[in-house]
Amino acid sequence: MKRRAAQWDDGGLWLRHLAPLLTGLAGLLSAPQAQALCLPAVCTCNVVVTNIVFAAYNPLAFGNTDSTGSVKVTCGGVAGLLVPFTVDLGKGGGTSFSTRRMASGANTISYNVYLDSNYTTVWGDGTTSTGRVSSSVLLDALGLTPGVTFTVYGRIPGRQLTVPPGTYTDSLTVTVTYQ
Repeated sequence: MKRRAAQWDDGGLWLRHLAPLLTGLAGLLSAPQAQALCLPAVCTCNVVVTNIVFAAYNPLAFGNTDSTGSVKVTCGGVAGLLVPFTVDLGKGGGTSFSTRRMASGANTISYNVYLDSNYTTVWGDGTTSTGRVSSSVLLDALGLTPGVTFTVYGRIPGRQLTVPPGTYTDSLTVTVTYQ
């Protein structure tokens, strides 16, 4: 079993005054590409994450601010070999998966990431009421297989009234475990 982690950097939540309302912007910055050797001298796997960029955030609004990003797993090597794997996301700046936070100095704003478009299953490591992705990827000796891409659903809950203006960031670790 091989394990490879890549940092997924939550790029920032920009809050500023526009009239009497606060608005904001948040995003996950792309992590550097991570590589893991799934079977010695047989294949190499890559993990690439794409940004989650939240639209303007208004803490007085009742609605949530949602956006998506992705985690893509590709492997190269002996064609026809399937590599099973799981994808876990770290806690980030929160004390648990259910309390993820972006921070600007001592100030924080709550957010979370989910496995589904209904925002019902928090993406974590499969423990404490979280889910994880389990799949397989086909090795591609010629680089023609697109790999497997998973959507990450991000949400900032509405009505966080005590969020002052600032740049808010967080960092999540993406861990892909090859079995």
